[in-house]
Amino acid sequence: MYDLKALYEAESVQDAVRLRVEHPEAQIIAGGTDVLVQMREGKRAGRELISIFGIDSMRGVSLDQEENIRIGSLTSFSHITKDPIIQKYINVLGEAVDMIGGPQIRNAGTIGGNTCNGVTSADSASTLFAWEAIVELTGEKGVRLVPIDQFYLAAGKVDLAPDEIQTAILIPKKSYTNCYGHYIKYAMRSAMDIATLGCSVNVVLGADKRTLERVRIAYGVAGPVPMRAPTAEAATTGKVLCEETVKAFGAAVLSDIRPRDSWRASKAFREHIAVELAERCLIEAAKNGGGVMA
Repeated sequence: MYDLKALYEAESVQDAVRLRVEHPEAQIIAGGTDVLVQMREGKRAGRELISIFGIDSMRGVSLDQEENIRIGSLTSFSHITKDPIIQKYINVLGEAVDMIGGPQIRNAGTIGGNTCNGVTSADSASTLFAWEAIVELTGEKGVRLVPIDQFYLAAGKVDLAPDEIQTAILIPKKSYTNCYGHYIKYAMRSAMDIATLGCSVNVVLGADKRTLERVRIAYGVAGPVPMRAPTAEAATTGKVLCEETVKAFGAAVLSDIRPRDSWRASKAFREHIAVELAERCLIEAAKNGGGVMA
């Protein structure tokens, strides 16, 4: 049984906004894979819930007029993994969310819920950071677009106003064009486990397939929120793909990340695997684009 005060079911985005305004203390619930678990643990006991699960307009993947990829916030992880647009342009995101929980979780859990939780270990987060995603928020005043690195404010806290709901996540065309990525999740178990560290890298290669014209890298669990490693990106962009470049890339991430000690892993161990994952992800992302080591 769940200890809840009331459940309101939104019929549309505007109805959800209205309910948010009328019930400011209510918790938004989509797939419920996090909220209901927390409720059973007593962390959200006695709360009002606003269900947005029935808003079908917030589901699916599409290309907008500018050919940005639009992912509705209620799109499930399993849908993202199998979607042809994702597979064609940003397959690494499908691979990343396919590492979340088990099949039941992936069928019910949503990309919106995964990001609105504000947790650094979310498997979608580092890839969305690396691909410079934009979060679409809808409230009483209309639509607000927020770069994902500004959406995450602190551990468990995101930039979501009391009257807003997250309606979509956008991947700009310039961020995915001719871009290839790779994600590695390091965890104690190969399945059904929270990441000890997650690393996502993507590259744009030159015509020679050896020059790294652009490199992006982002981590989960390397700090209180997901984060990019701009020092490593700057040190590698424009360089030839070779062992020296790969090693320099890995070493440079230590200038940006801020891991901590926890029962899952020590700070020193996280720093060690951050370097290793950066190197592996860079090599694999380049291979996905047909890159060859010099």
